[in-house]
Amino acid sequence: MAMPQNSTGENGFCFAQTLDFSRPSPPPGEAGQTFAAPSGQEPARTPLSNGTASSGIPSPSDSCGEPLCSPSPAEEGTRFREGIKYVAAEGEELACGWGGFTPGCLQPFNTSKGILFFLCVASFLQGMTVNGFINTVITSIERRFDLRSYQSGLIASSYDIAACVCLTFVSYFGGNGHKPRWLGWGVLVMGLGSLLFALPHFTTGRYEARSAAEVGVCGGNQSLPCAQAASSLSSYRFIFMLGQFLHGMGATPLYTLGVTYLDENVKTNYSPVYIAVFYTAAILGPAAGYLVGGTFLKIYTEIGREVSITPENTLWVGAWWIGFLGAGAASLLISIPILGYPQRLPGSQRYTVMRVSEAHQLKDGSHKKASDPDFGKTVKDLPRSVLLLLKNPTFIFLCLAGATEATLIAGMSTFGPKFLESQFSLSASEAATFFGYLVVPAGGGGTFLGGFLVNKFKLRCSGIIKLCLFCTVLSLLAIFIFFIHCPNMPMAGVTQTYGGSALPGGHLNLTAACNAECGCLQESYSPVCGSDDIMYYSPCHAGCKKVSENLRNGKKVYHECSCIEKTFLPGPGDAEPGKCTSSCAKKPLLLFFMFVVILFTFLSSIPALTATLRCVSDRQRSFALGIQWIVVRTLGGIPGPIAFGSMIDKSCLLWQDQCGEQGSCYVYQNSAMSRYTLIAGLVYKVLGTTFFVVACLLYKPPPAESAPGSSDASENGNGDLQEHKPSLPAEEDV
Repeated sequence: MAMPQNSTGENGFCFAQTLDFSRPSPPPGEAGQTFAAPSGQEPARTPLSNGTASSGIPSPSDSCGEPLCSPSPAEEGTRFREGIKYVAAEGEELACGWGGFTPGCLQPFNTSKGILFFLCVASFLQGMTVNGFINTVITSIERRFDLRSYQSGLIASSYDIAACVCLTFVSYFGGNGHKPRWLGWGVLVMGLGSLLFALPHFTTGRYEARSAAEVGVCGGNQSLPCAQAASSLSSYRFIFMLGQFLHGMGATPLYTLGVTYLDENVKTNYSPVYIAVFYTAAILGPAAGYLVGGTFLKIYTEIGREVSITPENTLWVGAWWIGFLGAGAASLLISIPILGYPQRLPGSQRYTVMRVSEAHQLKDGSHKKASDPDFGKTVKDLPRSVLLLLKNPTFIFLCLAGATEATLIAGMSTFGPKFLESQFSLSASEAATFFGYLVVPAGGGGTFLGGFLVNKFKLRCSGIIKLCLFCTVLSLLAIFIFFIHCPNMPMAGVTQTYGGSALPGGHLNLTAACNAECGCLQESYSPVCGSDDIMYYSPCHAGCKKVSENLRNGKKVYHECSCIEKTFLPGPGDAEPGKCTSSCAKKPLLLFFMFVVILFTFLSSIPALTATLRCVSDRQRSFALGIQWIVVRTLGGIPGPIAFGSMIDKSCLLWQDQCGEQGSCYVYQNSAMSRYTLIAGLVYKVLGTTFFVVACLLYKPPPAESAPGSSDASENGNGDLQEHKPSLPAEEDV
């Protein structure tokens, strides 16, 4: 990605001491050896702001700022073919490879763009699996394994529970360790979790969906034996929870160490753009998951087996497991190149020198402890690290604001498709696809736009927090759209009586004079849409006596339905399987404002993350992100799906009846669902707005004259060191 150039050179920095990044060519006889100082001489060293010393004879592969594919023939022959070993100033290995295997063909990828690509693929797979496939197939898993919404919410929350357990350990030790290795092993564990999540499909028996034709129409054989094994299927939720637990363990390094690894290896001004690209891939992942997962749900779960029901039927279970197999295999593959990256990229040390400190200043000056190069390398420093972060009010309130946003994101991403399915009377696959169309432009666009705005306007930490506050207020106003809702499609015996009068919520009355002699069973739920645009529990409950097949579309048509009156002619009407199509006039308005809520919620995500990185000291960045994710998941990600699932269960009108046992929900009351969503949205958005306001008020930036080794904090964010010394040469690419 070619970045815009600065008129003062690419970096625009002047140094009190000249930094020599020259590349002396080795004598002809020294090919294949490491670069070293001439005999009898000590390499010149320049003190860096982080307390380390930089050799005046650097690595020959300062490639963080070089064009990806344009090495000169001489360089290529010297750098790759003759086997020169790349070393840092301290003798650290900087080549890309695995152990001693560092082939030259891999070295062009040993750049910030190279690692960004592989991390984007990993975050895309994580988002597609955890926030895409799982949320798409929730309804199908509930139906297949007899789960309730709060149980599926617990499955979703297992991801965050695992992350909370691992975050402190991973962010503290991984932050001071070899980050790419932590990242690679994490992606591998994530792939194993995806494969485990698909396992129940192969260990359970065949799914037997009893269609209305199998059960019989009015007057037919209505015997339906109770399946004793049905209740035991819900035990598979523990396998799903374990798979999600592995997902959470594997993704823990990705959004802590991955972010800081990118931040450490690029210019400060470009860091928000790199992180925004990384998170945009993570947002596009769920969107792809909704779209691809919705397509898979149109395939019957038992592939190759012919069934008489269609995807529109509420008993249909799609091939929910295919996506997890593909994502698991892809994760295992992508972990291999990530494991090969060095602890830091060649040439990244120059960005450490030029970094501007924006850490919050504590009154007692204890924040300076984190600048010690030896701080954080042992377990003894862990309590002090936690204490320093807890004494940083800006960091604390940014964490709390993130938790409120995470609650809404987790709840809506888990049950958003179900909300659309109920409001607009869609099938599960249609709702998942619809939700994907919302998330792609709103979530992905908002995430990238947030990072772009921070870079475009060169915002400092206080300006970034104000941008987050602005976005939160706008999404708070848009969430009032949930005052409106689409009415439920009328359903005889559930939302209204067979005579047409309203029926109080929770009071079922499926028997009427028109179907009293049919002997219908409540266990045989297979809704049909009558020619009077009223839904019925099953063809039997509609009083249908005959069934035929429509030659045009192959769908069944039920005739002589005594509970259905023809519109123009006297006599019984007809019915077709599936839900009636909703013609809600409020649908475009509801979708537009849902788009706005998603857009501005995600637009603040990268600025909030950037503010978190900047309000703490450099050596605490990985650990600070780890602590932030613990707070976000403990207060937001874990309770979010469970709370939303419990609220949605309260709005259920019709529960599945399995031989006296309550199963999953068939029909929800749209008005109650919208009301609960509005209440939750207002509470959490008001809290988020309050936390951003407090964070902005309490933030105390560093003084204008920084300590040695950091730069004066100029308002335009360029952060030049105000010295009249030669600057680094401009470079073409970052």
